[in-house]
Order: sequence, then C-alpha cells, then structure tokens
Amino acid sequence: MKILICIKQVPGTTQVDIDEKTGVLKRSAAAAKMNPYDLFAIETALQIQEKYGAETTALTMGPAYSEAVLREAFSMGIDHGVLLTDRIFGGADCLATSYALSQAVRFLGMPDLIVCGKQTTDGDTAQVGAELAEALDLPQATNVLEIIDLSEKAIVVKSDLGNFTQTVEICLPCLITVEKDIYEPRLPSYKRKISTKDKPIQILTFADMPDQDKNHYGLNGSPTRVVRVFPPAHEKENEVIQGSPDEIAELLFQKLTRLKVI
Repeated sequence: MKILICIKQVPGTTQVDIDEKTGVLKRSAAAAKMNPYDLFAIETALQIQEKYGAETTALTMGPAYSEAVLREAFSMGIDHGVLLTDRIFGGADCLATSYALSQAVRFLGMPDLIVCGKQTTDGDTAQVGAELAEALDLPQATNVLEIIDLSEKAIVVKSDLGNFTQTVEICLPCLITVEKDIYEPRLPSYKRKISTKDKPIQILTFADMPDQDKNHYGLNGSPTRVVRVFPPAHEKENEVIQGSPDEIAELLFQKLTRLKVI
C-alpha cells in the first residue's frame, strides 16, 4: 500500500506581513513551522504503516525552504518527501493549490490513500483536501475521527458530520482528512533526524506538471482574491463615574441601557 500525506509550512507567529498589491502572506523561513493539523495526518499514516504495512510519502508545496517540513516528517518516520516548488505556483488560493497538488499526484502516480490534515492555521478554510479529491476524481471522507478497518480494497472510517457521526466504507484509492486527536502525534526522533539529514527530496516544478497551462496555477488560477487586508481598529473610550454607590449604580444602569447592553 502507498500512502501520500499532504503537509504545509505555515507562519509560526501571528505577526505576519501582507503584500499590499496581491494580498498574499509574506512568508519567511525564519518564522515558519509545520501546520499543526498535518501532524495528525502524519501520525495517521504512520499508524496505518505500522499496523497494515505501507510506503509513506509526504508532499508539500511552497518555496525551497519548505523542505524543512519534509525533514521533520522524515524525523517522525515518513519514508519519502516531495517538494512542489515554482514561482508560478505563488499566490495560489485553495482551488489553485489543490489543482497544483493534483497535478503533482498525477505525475507521481496515484497512491492507495491520500491523508490530509483537517485544515491549515494560516487559511482555516478546510477546503484543500476536499478540492484535491475532486480534482483527482477520488471518493473522500472529511473530518475523520477514527479508522475502523482497512483492507486492500476499502477503508472504513468514522467521520464527524457536526450533529452526528457517520461510519462509512470507501473504496480505495481515496482521500481522507483527519480531525485533530485522531491519534497523538509522536515526537520527532533526533536519531532519525541525524540519519535522514542528507536523505534526498524529490523536487517537482511547473515543468513536471501534466497540465502546462499557466492559467491554472498560482494567482492566475485563483478565482478568489484578497481585496484588502488591514488590522482591526481598536477604539477605547474611558469615562470615570463619580458619586455615591447608589448614584454610580444609577448612572451605570442608564448608560448601559442607552448602549442597549441591557
């Protein structure tokens, strides 16, 4: 069995800069980390690998320094790493991102199972996994809480559908997105980190994509655009109320009434 895990490098701080012209995050290697939700996807793949036997590959899209998250995946036990990187992919929204990833998957060959985290902390859309499945014409299950069974032909999972849970059997190949805490992510191994520090990472660029239409990638392939980004205004007004306790209570009551707080 072959398992592909989609992971992403996200800002490691809330203090990020925005490109005023494109509305795109200005990313830097200095303040970046693996998307926390992807740790659960990696652990899910490793649990399957240990229980059923599988070959695992982590795929990420981003600048050259994004290979750091692939190195981290290696230190957790992932077998292979693929970095999809090209300026053409820059500024992609969810749709363009999922399409680029789907083209990378088609280049690499369809795995038996694709595992994604529920969402990313920099976008919080929870759309890329589902859109990737659609682009690859794969059956999918989102918000997976538990993997109940796995065979050569199908996987049985329990999914969170909001007001209730659903147990469903899906034919392979398929894609699942997993909830946090489906498993407790293991810590990276320092010993494995040292042993894999020179492990080769496969690099894919636009030239490797089966679809060579540049209008399907990056900003050109993104139907959604950030029109304006600005910090929220913080307006504080201080007012000192003086008088006896009864007078202060009455003034507070009147003011809160005028403000329609009560």
